[in-house]
Amino acid sequence: MNSRRTITRALVLGGGGVAGVAWELGILTGLFDTDLDVRNADIIIGTSAGSVVGAQIASGTDLASLFASQFTPVEQSKERTVKFDTTQMMEAFGQAAAKTGSDPKAFRVQIGAYALSAPTVSEAERRVIIESRLPVHRWSERHLLIIAVDTETGEEYIIDRKSGVSLVDAVAASCAVPGIWPPVTIAGHRYMDGGMRSTTNADLAKGHSRVLILNPMGAGANFFGAGPAAEAAALEHEGSQVLVIEPDAASTTAIGLNPLDPATREPSALAGRAQGRELAASVAALWSNE
Repeated sequence: MNSRRTITRALVLGGGGVAGVAWELGILTGLFDTDLDVRNADIIIGTSAGSVVGAQIASGTDLASLFASQFTPVEQSKERTVKFDTTQMMEAFGQAAAKTGSDPKAFRVQIGAYALSAPTVSEAERRVIIESRLPVHRWSERHLLIIAVDTETGEEYIIDRKSGVSLVDAVAASCAVPGIWPPVTIAGHRYMDGGMRSTTNADLAKGHSRVLILNPMGAGANFFGAGPAAEAAALEHEGSQVLVIEPDAASTTAIGLNPLDPATREPSALAGRAQGRELAASVAALWSNE
């Protein structure tokens, strides 16, 4: 009698702006260069930038094309450079934290109010940008979860192909950075960036035996609740084998101080690819059938 446990794999793709999209595609491409394809995960969990990459790879589009798209000049793409007041944003987040203490949901409600009141481009304008990033605008049969947060209640919204939400709207909601991009209207509710719950939402991979987490924002980037390290520790406690990949020195330099700047895409993709090749042995050991 064979009592071996079935191995299930989860690929967790965290948030990190357009630089994060490029870096994650670089990591995946670098791994693929070594004949390691982690797109075959049983579940893909995408948050913010990770929702873009998750939708891209779930579509079946070849990695080479997705990687190459990161080199399209900004003026030839639908991407746009956004100007925002970092100081004002940090003040808003700081005030929200001071009001709500250790209550993450209350914190998200405060940030939701900030997101709803901030001047941004229209939802329609933002949707055009998101559409341009996705090679296919319909859900595939792959098990893909996309995370957003309700601006009014602070509740997470875990969206999949059975939710009745368009893929473009799901990704746009997950990428709606408060104060920068408009919350997305879905069935009468307004939703903001899934990173407001967690930069990776890796806890949703619970129950899978192998979990690979790509975290473009690096250690300590979580503003609220448990960060990727704590989520990874909890998964390991439950019996999962977990590997967290964060930007190395070269990738950190490439991503820079403003991961929303489209100019970071090319260097982030290249640095990610080099890092992916370097980490291939570690990832292969996690992803193997042994």
